[in-house]
Amino acid sequence: MNRRGLITAALLASSAARGQTADAGPAALLDEALQPYLARYTLPALATAVVQGGQVVAAGAVGTRRAGTETPVTVGDRFHIGSDTKAMTSLLAGMVMEQGALRWDSTVGSVFPELATGMDAGLRAVTLEQLLSHTSGIPSDNDTFGRLLLESFAQDGLNLDELRCWLVQRWSGQPLATKRGTTFAYSNMGYIVAGAMLERVSRKTWEELIVERVFTPLGLQTAGFGPQATLGRVDAPLGHLTRPDGTLKPMLAGQGGDNPAILGPAGTVHLSILDFAAWAGWNAGGGRRGPALVRLETLRKLHTQVIDISVPDAAPGTPAKGGYCLGWGILLMPFAREPFLTHTGSNGMNLAMIMLQPARDFGMVLTTNVGGKGADAALRAVAEDVYGRFGQT
Repeated sequence: MNRRGLITAALLASSAARGQTADAGPAALLDEALQPYLARYTLPALATAVVQGGQVVAAGAVGTRRAGTETPVTVGDRFHIGSDTKAMTSLLAGMVMEQGALRWDSTVGSVFPELATGMDAGLRAVTLEQLLSHTSGIPSDNDTFGRLLLESFAQDGLNLDELRCWLVQRWSGQPLATKRGTTFAYSNMGYIVAGAMLERVSRKTWEELIVERVFTPLGLQTAGFGPQATLGRVDAPLGHLTRPDGTLKPMLAGQGGDNPAILGPAGTVHLSILDFAAWAGWNAGGGRRGPALVRLETLRKLHTQVIDISVPDAAPGTPAKGGYCLGWGILLMPFAREPFLTHTGSNGMNLAMIMLQPARDFGMVLTTNVGGKGADAALRAVAEDVYGRFGQT
């Protein structure tokens, strides 16, 4: 079977696995449309999928897993989605909240009472909702945060939940940069604190919770954490750094293959473009389709804007304008009349984008295995192209 046949078979198998009906017809292949973007934007690989009414209606994957080689990617390959993970953490928070273990206004101090006495008074009163909406007053990633990440590597004998609790303790004396609830500041530290709160009340690591309550019920079989390739193998698209001369450096799985695992709640998930589309389709459905992971009003809250965003010169993968909800942004793009529920994620070596219009039950997901402004421009250009093909009907 040739590569096109393999992709078609994979698309149909994915549809069947998720209960999609045969009369929906095969999904359109996007390879030919995607191919020109590789050279135009110096991308090693590119994958995209479109979902409408819970059905994958188009998908494609082009390029190579490793720059300088001819190792073709497929729609079954795992791509890193970075901060697009944050919406999964927020969904998990909604589940824990519905079970009564936490409230949206539960505070950091109340969940970690043993740390409360020595904790900065402002941080002590920060709520779960403020952490998830980046309105906690915790600053965007700074030198102190970077130093603590480096220190985390020297902590022996700790599971990830214990390590995140250690990080909360080490951070706890830091003053807030702004009054809580008033200002948007994109903070990975804030999401680690939120993840640690979920771990404390659930008595499981964030990774266990996400697998159990998100990956498994949604059938995201390719989903995992950390570098998308296996150590010692090139069995998935490698992330790439761009050298000063513009050439690409492949980053193998290992110490340099992803951000530290402690960052899990803020952005370490990887999965295939088809599983990414399944996640997009569930959210685009606004709770109208199963599985019923949370109540409709809870999902609606996750998707509702909390604060405006205006961040000049935001790094690719972080919000720059529009609005922010709980793990999601709201952004009006020049090629569409209606705004998108969206997020972008990057670990600096990969870039991923998810764009939904829940009122129309429509979504797009786009991934590439290189980071930076060029990759960001590429995914935005592909999004406009794909939306013009599939988003106008």
